[in-house]
Amino acid sequence: MAAAASSALQQGSNFTNAHRVPRTSSGQQRIPSGVARRSAPSSLCFRAGSGRTAAVVRTAAAAAAAVGDGGAPAVSLPAALLFDCDGVLVDTEKDGHRISFNEAFAERELGVSWDVELYGELLKIGGGKERMTAYFNKTGWPAKAPKTDEERKEFIASLHKRKTELFMALIEKKLLPLRSGVQRLIDEALGKEVKVAVCSTSNEKAVSAIVSCLLGPDRAEKIAIFAGDVVPRKKPDPAIYILAATTLGVDPSSCVVVEDSTIGLAAAKAAGMKCIVTKSGYTFLLWNTIFCYLIKDTLKLHCTRGLCNSRCRIRLHRRPTRSTL
Repeated sequence: MAAAASSALQQGSNFTNAHRVPRTSSGQQRIPSGVARRSAPSSLCFRAGSGRTAAVVRTAAAAAAAVGDGGAPAVSLPAALLFDCDGVLVDTEKDGHRISFNEAFAERELGVSWDVELYGELLKIGGGKERMTAYFNKTGWPAKAPKTDEERKEFIASLHKRKTELFMALIEKKLLPLRSGVQRLIDEALGKEVKVAVCSTSNEKAVSAIVSCLLGPDRAEKIAIFAGDVVPRKKPDPAIYILAATTLGVDPSSCVVVEDSTIGLAAAKAAGMKCIVTKSGYTFLLWNTIFCYLIKDTLKLHCTRGLCNSRCRIRLHRRPTRSTL
């Protein structure tokens, strides 16, 4: 990512889990060997020690700089910056979507309530309608729910529509603010003529409300939105990111994605894009599966318990090395 745009990631932003690039006494960035020919990589560093392995997701930041004529750094910009919405633009899940789901359940007197921990597990399923369907299929459908599959599909759609209305009311009241650094990063990207889009499994109206109400109509006009049922298969399927790249007319390998979940990371990587993982209110509950995915993808290790098992553990039998996502 460009040095200007990436400054929002490295200076005081909640996105920052990145390493700062060393600088010389004159203030120029010291580019590690082997980086000059690479274009905006996002990389994963593994550190082994004291019996524990820590993973640090490095943003593309200034490591993408190549030394040009006269020693001046030349920066390779991404063609597009693609944001997930919930947990990335706004930390909406715990006190936004979850609350709205529970209010919709209460209005229908379904006797269902999702607590914080349960909702964290349900976030492994992309899409609100899919989330409710999977939950009811596993735990049993409420007594007031229809009995046939077709009627249940309509029931879920109606329930989700009401949940979206309740959620949009929260957004319009601006009770859920933008995350720190988001507006600055978007402004820097647009200022460098980098295309910006939001790619989310959430309802399109809810995503549009977040972008318009919290980023303002002027920015909203410049940001493409791909959300909801615009694709038949949701994250971790890469369909939404492939659609975004195709619509924007850019190569997937030239896109940088900002995500906060395992399914989002998996979708971005499957689309052939670079991905930055930022911490959100629920990332700590999902971090073990994110870490598992990163190790498997980077070192090609085998995980016997599977990506989606929150208790998954992988033991490294050799000293890991730096690798590009």
